[in-house]
Amino acid sequence: MADPHVFLVRQDSAGEKGSFPLSGNPLVIGKSAESDVVVTDSFVSGRHAEVFWDAARKTVRVRDVGSRNGTFIDGRKIKEETLVSGQVLKVGNALFSLKPAGAEATSSSVPHPAKKAGNNEPSAGEQLLMDERDRKTDVYKRSIEPVFLDRLNRTKVVGEEPEALRRRVESHIDNLLAEYPVPEGLIRSDIKKSMLADILGFGPLEKFLEDETITEIMVNSESKIYVEKGGRLYATSQKFRNRDHLLNIIDRVVAPLGRRIDESSPMVDARLPDGSRVNAVVPPLAIDGPSMTIRKFSKKSFTIEDLIKWGSISESAADFLRLCVENRLNILISGGTGTGKTTLLNILSSFIPDGERVITIEDSAELRLPQPHVVRLESRPANVEGKGRIGIRELVINALRMRPDRIVVGECRGGEALDMVQAMSTGHDGSLTTAHANSPRDAVRRLEIMCLMAGMDLPLRAIREQIASAIHLVVQISRFRDGTRKVTAITEITGMEKDIVTMQDLFVFKNKGCDPDGAVKGYYTPCGNIPNWMDRFRERDVEIDISMFKAVEKD
Repeated sequence: MADPHVFLVRQDSAGEKGSFPLSGNPLVIGKSAESDVVVTDSFVSGRHAEVFWDAARKTVRVRDVGSRNGTFIDGRKIKEETLVSGQVLKVGNALFSLKPAGAEATSSSVPHPAKKAGNNEPSAGEQLLMDERDRKTDVYKRSIEPVFLDRLNRTKVVGEEPEALRRRVESHIDNLLAEYPVPEGLIRSDIKKSMLADILGFGPLEKFLEDETITEIMVNSESKIYVEKGGRLYATSQKFRNRDHLLNIIDRVVAPLGRRIDESSPMVDARLPDGSRVNAVVPPLAIDGPSMTIRKFSKKSFTIEDLIKWGSISESAADFLRLCVENRLNILISGGTGTGKTTLLNILSSFIPDGERVITIEDSAELRLPQPHVVRLESRPANVEGKGRIGIRELVINALRMRPDRIVVGECRGGEALDMVQAMSTGHDGSLTTAHANSPRDAVRRLEIMCLMAGMDLPLRAIREQIASAIHLVVQISRFRDGTRKVTAITEITGMEKDIVTMQDLFVFKNKGCDPDGAVKGYYTPCGNIPNWMDRFRERDVEIDISMFKAVEKD
C-alpha cells in the first residue's frame, strides 16, 4: 500500500526532474526502458536498484539488484539500506532524495534571527539562500566523491611534500569537475575549495575558520555544527559526511602537535596554526559522538582603542589601566568562559615597555605580544606512556630562573597560582594573569582555593596575606545577554582587615537594563575612591589627575 506522505525526488543540474510516490511495490531505477525511473548513464545497469516503502518498519528501503557499478547513499556503497530524509541516493549520475508531501512549504521553516538595522547579520531570507546553496553543493559533492576517492587512493601520496600533494589533489578535482558538469547555480571554485578542505584541510569547518566575524565554532556531532557570530549562536547547514570524517579532521588538528585522541585518551586540548584554541572529546566520554570546540584566534591584534570604540571600556578607565601596566602593578583579569579574558590580557600586555624581558606561560599559546624581548612557553601533556607532562606550575617555577622582568600567565587553574602570587611579591612586579570568576570578590576567593591546591598545607590567613600583598588590581570582564563584552569593574585590593582581604571599586559599569532592541544600556563611572598606592606613581614621577576618580551619576 502506498504511503501518501513520502515521495522519491530526482534532482540534477536543472533541478527536480520527477516526484515518485513510494509504495509496497518496488520503484525500479535503471537504464532499461521498462524501469519506473529511467537513468541514461553508461554506469547504470538495465535494472539497477529498487526503492520501496517498508510498511512493517515504516521506512524507505533501497536495494541494489546486482548492478555493475554500485548504488550509493551519502557516498557509501550499499546492498540494502534504509534511506532517510536528508540523505542522497546516487545511481550513476542521477541523484535522489526523499521529500514528504507539502515539503515545499516547510523546507525553509527553520527560524533565524531577524536582521537589525546597523548590524552585519544576514536576514532570514539571506541565511536560507546560503543554506540552500550549501545543501546543493553538498549533494553534488557527495555524488562525485566515490569516484574522486577511488582515483586518489590509486595514487601514491604517502610521504609526498605538502605542495606537491596539493597540486596532485587539485589536478584530480579539476579532471573530475570537467567530467561531471557542475549544476547550474553552483560555483565551481566553491566546490573545488570544499573538496580540498575535506582532503587537506578542516572539511566543512574551513569556511567558518576563514570568516573573521565568527568567533567560536561548536561541533556537537557530525551533523550538528553551530557558530558564534556577534555574540550570538547560530545553527549552520554544514555537516560532516559521517563520524569517521569528523574523527579524521580532529586527528588532522592534533597530530602535528604530537598529541593523540582515542578511547584510551578521549580528551585533548590543541591549537590551530593561527593560534585558535581547540578542545575535542570523543567516545566513550562523548555519548552522542565526537565533539569539538574551536575558540578562534583573530588574525588582527585588537587594541585598547578597539575596546573603547565597542563600548567595552571607558576612555578614562583605559588610560588608568595603561598607567598601571606601565608602572608595574600586578593585575588579575577575572571573568567567565568566553568573556574575552585572553583578549584583554593580550591588550594589557602590549602596554609593557619594550626594554623589559617578558616570559609568557600558557596551556595553548595564544598571546601575541609586540615587544621584541619575549619568551613564549607552552605546557605539554603526557605522552602515550603517560609520562613527560609539564604543567603550568613547572613552567612558572622555571620562568623564575630565566631572569624575567614580567611574567604573564595565560590562566591560573590550580596550584600554579601560589607560585604566581609568590613571584609577584618577590621582585617580579607588573605580572599579569587571568582566572575564571564572576566578580572581583569571587576572583580572590578562587585564588585562595587554587593556592590551597598547591598542597603546601599553608594556613588560609597566610595565603590571604600573600594575595593581599601581591595582587594590586582585579579587572572584571563580563559577557551580557546581547552578546557584548564589557569591563564591569576595576577593583583595588587594599590589604587585610582581620582575616578578610579588603577591596574597593575604582571604576564600574552601571547596568541600566536593555533597550527595545535588546541591547544593554548603561554607563561607566569612577567610584570616587582614590587608590592606596598613589605614592607609587609619585615615586616614579608619574602625574595623575585625581579628578579621574570622581564619581559620576547619570539618569
